[in-house]
Amino acid sequence: MSMTYTLIFSLVIFAVTVMIAVALLDMLLPTRLEKRIINLFSTTPVSPSVLEITKPLSNPVKQWLEPLIGATMNAEQWLTSPLRIRFSNAGLNRSDAVTYFFTAKLLLTFVLPMAVFLIAVSFIEDIPWGLILTAMALASIVGYMLPNGILDRMVSLRQHELFLAFPDALDLLRVCVEAGLGLDAAIQRVGKEIQLESHALAQEFLLLGLELRAGASRTNALKNLALRIGLEEIDGLVSMLIQSDRFGTSMAESLRVHSETLRNNRRLKAEELAAKLPVKILLPLIFCVFPSLLTVLMGPAVINIMQILIPRITTT
Repeated sequence: MSMTYTLIFSLVIFAVTVMIAVALLDMLLPTRLEKRIINLFSTTPVSPSVLEITKPLSNPVKQWLEPLIGATMNAEQWLTSPLRIRFSNAGLNRSDAVTYFFTAKLLLTFVLPMAVFLIAVSFIEDIPWGLILTAMALASIVGYMLPNGILDRMVSLRQHELFLAFPDALDLLRVCVEAGLGLDAAIQRVGKEIQLESHALAQEFLLLGLELRAGASRTNALKNLALRIGLEEIDGLVSMLIQSDRFGTSMAESLRVHSETLRNNRRLKAEELAAKLPVKILLPLIFCVFPSLLTVLMGPAVINIMQILIPRITTT
């Protein structure tokens, strides 16, 4: 019976909190007339990109999310915003990815503390309220930062995959250029062939080819490629290709030199990770391997000593 009362009390608290939040949002958010006046006379209206990414949502959710997203993005800053660049680095080029990102941050910030509260009240008895509030605050912080951590992990994995696959792609580009293909045609051909090794790199080459066919200059298309990938090595490659195209130097030789440079960098990073390995395994070796090893080696000797000495001590 006490469990039922606890759940009812928790649900009532949750309902009251939601109603208070709705009332506060209704008072703080502008009305349709105020939005119309802001859009007509304000110099920083809500970004069209924000309106685009909130299109799949229902009207009440749009009214809540558009001001929250629009507070940090506007029409001038969205195209060069660090958040958009991070999404491009992670390979998330869909317009609704930002909507799901902010929605996840908003929901996890409030859902995780409520889950901690329900678990603490329902299944743990005699727990101090100070500890519950501290756990709820920590859960709220974790819920707010969790999407950022997932996004950073996706960016790291994708950049590592691209870094490993780029030397082979440059070799294929060099072969295609030496065979007589232009750089644009070689990029499209290599994008199809490299898909067996790296889907992310094939996607980047596909976007690069689409930009070139849409009429973008080769310089801007290559700069956008470097911006989407976000690796220093690719920035150097793009600068080299732009200089080769501008000054008329050998494109095949430039690709060969840079592919060798990327392979050297890949080998150096592997050697660096191998050099860090002894330091990383030191603590597991001390606290996990050595105690078990000492137990196996010294255990029989200790048992024999106890079997021999204890009877003599007791008899004396």
